Amino acid sequence: MKSIIPNISVDNCQEAMEFYKNAFDAELKNVKIADKEEMFKGHEGKVMHSELHIGENCIIYLTDIFGDKSQGTHIQMILGMDSKEEIERVYADLVKEGKAEYELQKTFWGAYHAVVRDKYGITWGLDYNENN
Repeated sequence: MKSIIPNISVDNCQEAMEFYKNAFDAELKNVKIADKEEMFKGHEGKVMHSELHIGENCIIYLTDIFGDKSQGTHIQMILGMDSKEEIERVYADLVKEGKAEYELQKTFWGAYHAVVRDKYGITWGLDYNENN
């Protein structure tokens, strides 16, 4: 297996893309809107595909919800952070309008860790281990 790329479907994807872009200090690429796409008639303005590039090696796909998919269920992304400053910044951005399910703290396994459900209903595990 070469890689795993999570695909997250959320309501208001264009707004979510900007939120995550800022929270993760990321770059948006390959954004495709459903306008003028025959198979997406009735979904004009919705995001069919977007890529959030975080650093050199991390990519998350984001799309709007099409149909009756439920959002935020059975999805948790564990993000390995590069520094204590990064985990503190990302935690602060995600928890602003979200909810900490596990407050940012040093854990028994020696890492700084937090779990946050953001304002879009997505649960993020944040992890930074000073020893790795």
